[in-house]
Amino acid sequence: QVQLVESGGGLVQAGGSLRLSCAASGRTFSTYAMGWFRQAPGKEREFVAGISWNGRPTYYGNSVAGRFTISSDNAKNTMYLQMNSLKPEDTALYYCAADLWGSGSGGSNWDYWGQGTQVTVSS
Repeated sequence: QVQLVESGGGLVQAGGSLRLSCAASGRTFSTYAMGWFRQAPGKEREFVAGISWNGRPTYYGNSVAGRFTISSDNAKNTMYLQMNSLKPEDTALYYCAADLWGSGSGGSNWDYWGQGTQVTVSS
């Protein structure tokens, strides 16, 4: 069992940056693939980024590749999502997720979810 808590969301202008954090507690953090998803009102949940349980490889959704960077700090049991060059279409509720021994890809078996943190990008 692992508990996930996201933070770092907020309101930012287009072109700006935000860094999201996902703090994990419970089982050994380093055994989990970690990922970020987002869901905007009226849209399906979308895979944003993921990182394998051993730190490599990393995966990105097409809409964020080159702008977002996922990373993790096992010593702090925390995962991050650095978001640069934000666009209004990045506005969504962002969730972190965990998958024990997972690959970190969008198709990974994501077992655990946080409550989400809102990101709003103004034009």
